[in-house]
Amino acid sequence: MRKSLRAAAVGAACVVAGAALYGAGAATAGQSTANSTHEPYNIGLLTKDIDTYYGTTADADGVYQASPDSPYAKDLARIDADARKYIDQAAHTARKHHRKPAVMFDIDDTVLLSLDYEKRNNYGYNSATWNDYVNRADRPAVFGSPELIRYARSKGVEVFYNSGLTEAQRGAAVANLKKVGADVNLDAGHMFLKNSANPPAYLKDCATPGTWTCTTVQYKAGTRKHIEDDLGYTFIADFGDQYSDLDGGYTGRTYKLPNPTYFVG
Repeated sequence: MRKSLRAAAVGAACVVAGAALYGAGAATAGQSTANSTHEPYNIGLLTKDIDTYYGTTADADGVYQASPDSPYAKDLARIDADARKYIDQAAHTARKHHRKPAVMFDIDDTVLLSLDYEKRNNYGYNSATWNDYVNRADRPAVFGSPELIRYARSKGVEVFYNSGLTEAQRGAAVANLKKVGADVNLDAGHMFLKNSANPPAYLKDCATPGTWTCTTVQYKAGTRKHIEDDLGYTFIADFGDQYSDLDGGYTGRTYKLPNPTYFVG
């Protein structure tokens, strides 16, 4: 379930205030929870900290963008450098053991940045406005992610995507990923989206036609398990902006990208 900034303010504040680095599989202060005996972090100050962290500015078209010189961009650059080195080594090791190496990417705020939506909606969420925003297919890239996707492919690593976007949003997602330069393996066999009307058999324990009860972890871990067990790949790395993108196994090394604007449990 996606929760707004207002529901997750204290945990996010620890991240933004410290401009913490989200490293490979490392827990951070962003996992902390509110202590009910103390006043939580002030929401007005938190939104200012978020703007500072992203270096948020409106471009000539009035679209809120993150700055390439921001703490956010610097954190991403450190993650990217570590990931490139690791992918190179892990891919070589996997092939040495006759395995097919693969990486998994979440999409929202892992490859496509939704900062403009969050800022305009005061870090809240509405399914109708979110759908309209996604279908515009004009989100900017998360710094470095399209390049990292292309790098993985250049090393002979199979790229997969697993997102909370719905099947109905597939066309917009593909168009947007192409627009930012992540034009790698965008077919239905590599991009896994939520399909509550006709869920795949490998999610039968939590999803049947018309009924979806899967948690994010069940959905994403179950998809990774399917790719490994049924398609024969071995994940060497998994990239996401939420811990629920990364939990549940079948990941290889996990990379938590920074996102202080919302929480998906």
